[in-house]
Amino acid sequence: MSVTSGEPAFPNVLMLAAGRGRRLGRDPGEALPKVLLRFGGRSLLERHLQRLTSAGAGRVHLVVGYKSQLIEAELERLGRRADVTLIHNPDWQEGSAVSLDAGRAVLQAGGPVVLMDGDVIYGQALIERLFRSRHEAALLLDRELEPGDEPVKICVDGRGRIIDFAKRPEAAHEWHGESVGFFRFSAGVAAGLAERLQATIAQPGGRALEYEEPIRAMIREDAERDTSSGPAIFGFEDVSGLPWTEIDFMEDIAKAEALLPFLDGVPA
Repeated sequence: MSVTSGEPAFPNVLMLAAGRGRRLGRDPGEALPKVLLRFGGRSLLERHLQRLTSAGAGRVHLVVGYKSQLIEAELERLGRRADVTLIHNPDWQEGSAVSLDAGRAVLQAGGPVVLMDGDVIYGQALIERLFRSRHEAALLLDRELEPGDEPVKICVDGRGRIIDFAKRPEAAHEWHGESVGFFRFSAGVAAGLAERLQATIAQPGGRALEYEEPIRAMIREDAERDTSSGPAIFGFEDVSGLPWTEIDFMEDIAKAEALLPFLDGVPA
């Protein structure tokens, strides 16, 4: 399952789950962390852990902030507390780049890393495709996306290379798809992301930025690199047609519930 020769087959997982989910419009006093939303009787967190275990993940590192004690209680209920390392981000109300920075040690640990948004529901086939990718740095791309600025877009040129990665792309490109918000990085790319992340956080206004910004900077540099000496570092796996949805708004909860028959009990 390893992407890069000589690397461990079981990547560490770094999952971002520190925010409150303000766009769901719930009462702050009653709102749960999004990874505790339940679908089909199971929390998103339980679903993540089951999918990741089946895919062959290593240690799961969960960046938490808002009502983190409830997440810890869910892990205890599931009997999975010993399986997950909780990383507390006291500044969870800032940009998500700060949450990624809280998990910087995972990026620097010297092995491959799977980086994930915690607010996505998906089937086993999707995560398997990421784990089996042979790209040094892999993104998941869905060609079916809603128009507008909300989806993070993976922009591809005529050679099939990723040349931009943003809600509002700037680079001219042949076509684009939506990012699922899941990534698989080799040890070297993960370490490079940790360095770029530090620089991002240190710049004026850097703590308000989203975690995609340093990844985008690395993608743009890779797109400009002469590939005569080797293949592109960043590539994508096409997951068009596989069931998934990110849960940002109330209507996304309805979408997730509608997807359940296609997620559960369906072979990967």
